[in-house]
Amino acid sequence: MSTPALHEAISKTFDVGWVRKQFPSLQLKVDGQPVAFLDGPAGTQVPRQVMDAVQKYFLEANANTYGAFLTSRRTNEMIANARAAMADLFNCAPEEVVFGQNMTTITLGLARAIGRELESGDEILLTILDHDANYSPWRALEEKGVVIRTVDIRESDCTLDLDDLKSKLNSKTKFVAVGYASNIVGTINPIAEITKLAHAAGAMIYVDAVHYAPHGPIDVKALDCDFLVCSSYKFFGPHMGTLYGKKKHLEEFKPYKVRPATDSIPECWETGTQVHELIAGIHAAVEYIAELGRRCDSSVRDRRTALLAAYRSTVAYERALVTKLIAGLLEIPGLQFFGITDPQRFGERCSTVSFRLPKGTPTDAATFLGERGIFTWDGNFYALNLTERLGVEKLGGALRVGLVHYDTAEEVDRLLAGLNDFLRS
Repeated sequence: MSTPALHEAISKTFDVGWVRKQFPSLQLKVDGQPVAFLDGPAGTQVPRQVMDAVQKYFLEANANTYGAFLTSRRTNEMIANARAAMADLFNCAPEEVVFGQNMTTITLGLARAIGRELESGDEILLTILDHDANYSPWRALEEKGVVIRTVDIRESDCTLDLDDLKSKLNSKTKFVAVGYASNIVGTINPIAEITKLAHAAGAMIYVDAVHYAPHGPIDVKALDCDFLVCSSYKFFGPHMGTLYGKKKHLEEFKPYKVRPATDSIPECWETGTQVHELIAGIHAAVEYIAELGRRCDSSVRDRRTALLAAYRSTVAYERALVTKLIAGLLEIPGLQFFGITDPQRFGERCSTVSFRLPKGTPTDAATFLGERGIFTWDGNFYALNLTERLGVEKLGGALRVGLVHYDTAEEVDRLLAGLNDFLRS
């Protein structure tokens, strides 16, 4: 699809011009060239609303919680409001929302707490497709005799092998840990189906939605997952993590904490003093997405429906961009592409792609592009099992391009031109 035709197709419901005005960092230049931030999977840029919320907290509410004075009360209120905002994003109750340093730290802490209840011979099912933050924390429980089993992929399209998953579920399986979307190849896993399979076997499920959160709506009630975790710096917020846990599970498991800390959920799972200014930023990030939704659909009446309206528009916009990107990549002779390439199946992937070029290393290509203001990423992206499985770990991994809704068709054109320039250099 040509760039003008692409614009015509998506501009009817999505105003990328307004979106880009919300992100001050998009004005950055490298040697006079505007920066194309195509590195969203490693962390998105943040809108002005998030920056303002962090500053406002420092100016008007900077204090610890539960003090007998104004700024402390404001901090309590701010945290409650942020919890309610994340509850709308997850579609859960505010008391089921836990804040933490990041997804990795949250997962390490929760896995350790869950490990208290496991016995030697109990099994946990993991996957080759996952980021290591949803692998190593669970594998560490091998020291108590827990058996770790790993689900393979279909290498042809880098999708999870559900037949292999089914064959490895049994009465000893206590937990299934799986990613919502791959941070390398963009595969979106059928979480609702996997949850049903896990529950039928008597196991609980832990979903890593870090990479999925900027690309699609989350509904933990519909998924029926037991836990789901994401990081706000991947969906236009600050560097923190957020956990959803079913109330009964947050009450059932015993967190590691200091004695004076409350035993009430969800606070008992939030170790130490939280980074309050960043929690204010999380609230603002959710509000930014909701504001986008209201612009896309003026009929929405509450924050949850506004969030869903935003995702309806951004999913369609990103789908158009990644369709253009993949078509251009597949025209490059000798390029090795990882993941789904059939446009009829793009509902099974998000707008993240990885590949290897017939010349140089991924680092060489990323450096060449970066000097021209085109920011991509190279390596294994902490999804070590997958790069080893694909046979590229010892070769420097892959080059990754991650599109989000502030990226443009013109930036895709710049990237494709830059890749061809690299191959000719």
